[in-house]
Amino acid sequence: MPATQSVRCHECDLKVQIPILAHRQKAVCPRCGYLLSQYRYLALDKVLAFSLAGLFFLLASLPFDFMIFDVRGQFQTMSMPLSITTLVEQDYLMLAVIQILAIYVIPGCILIGLAYLAIFIRNGRYPPRGAWVKKLVFTLLPWSMAEIFLIGALISLIKMQSIAEIELGMSFYAYMLFTLCLVTVFLYLDEFQLTNRLRELGEDRWQAAKRTPPSRRKTVQRTWALLIASVILYIPANLFPIMTTMLLGQEEPNTILGGVITLWRGGSYPIALIIFVASLLIPIAKLLVLAWLNYSIQTNSPGLRNWRTRLYRITDFIGRWSMIDVFVVAILVSLVQLGNTMAVYPGPAALAFSAVVLLTMLAANSFDARLIWNHKQDDR
Repeated sequence: MPATQSVRCHECDLKVQIPILAHRQKAVCPRCGYLLSQYRYLALDKVLAFSLAGLFFLLASLPFDFMIFDVRGQFQTMSMPLSITTLVEQDYLMLAVIQILAIYVIPGCILIGLAYLAIFIRNGRYPPRGAWVKKLVFTLLPWSMAEIFLIGALISLIKMQSIAEIELGMSFYAYMLFTLCLVTVFLYLDEFQLTNRLRELGEDRWQAAKRTPPSRRKTVQRTWALLIASVILYIPANLFPIMTTMLLGQEEPNTILGGVITLWRGGSYPIALIIFVASLLIPIAKLLVLAWLNYSIQTNSPGLRNWRTRLYRITDFIGRWSMIDVFVVAILVSLVQLGNTMAVYPGPAALAFSAVVLLTMLAANSFDARLIWNHKQDDR
């Protein structure tokens, strides 16, 4: 391996020479502060071990009960597959698809892909289609929401504990262990180090992804289109009920803001604050920030580059956490189905709000942060 490796910063496109790093040493872009790489001793072995463990716990979370709901002797159990089928039965197929992709399929594919790469690398062999698998893994990373679902499950537990007894099943603990393994994998995963290992093993077969030069016109138009669609959908997401609660035959629709107010009045201040920030504050802030960043690119603004880059980095990271409220609704719908005595049904705002979150994530992904630094770029 050469003494230094050349890499272009993902966010400002600066060409940086990275030396061989010692344990826990970091390589940071000198211009925008983006973390280029961090070396950890035996990181690949830990990625493999926790990937395999995570896949085991993911499979173990499927056959058992996730939660058990008890209201005065009336029981309702929720398993992970049942949570999907209940949404389908309520005619919310798209919501079920979003949930199964975000908390099962995508995290599982990430762990399978990383385990596949790690096994070949540890045996000193270049994995077939290794570059494609690596690209797929890092493309899927932002769309994995297992930890968000787990926090949503805890919020659901707190919301229901005042009116019912909730017992956690074996699947809950299995999914919690799966999530811990997944987060640990992300902690030890480093794209630069993984790319180097693959390149060393398959110098003749490795094809580095070609980075196309940033296009201002395409970036601006695509981002504006996604943001406008998000704003349009954000209106029904807040006006219509996100879920409807039936208690003793009486239906009570709840909007996102109405749910926050109910939690606050009930004394659940931390949960009310979490839902308010995740479901109301973050989406609005993300729309405003992305609109400002896109406008600054459109007007060719050269100022506040570091500030704009940091703001984009934060916005891109926190956007997916708005899915907490959607997962809370999905869990309550699956768990609380006791006929006219007590039941929870998803509202039209649940799908609209999911679309808002996904569209803003797509807008953040379509925004090319390199244009913040390349203000002389032409309008191709």
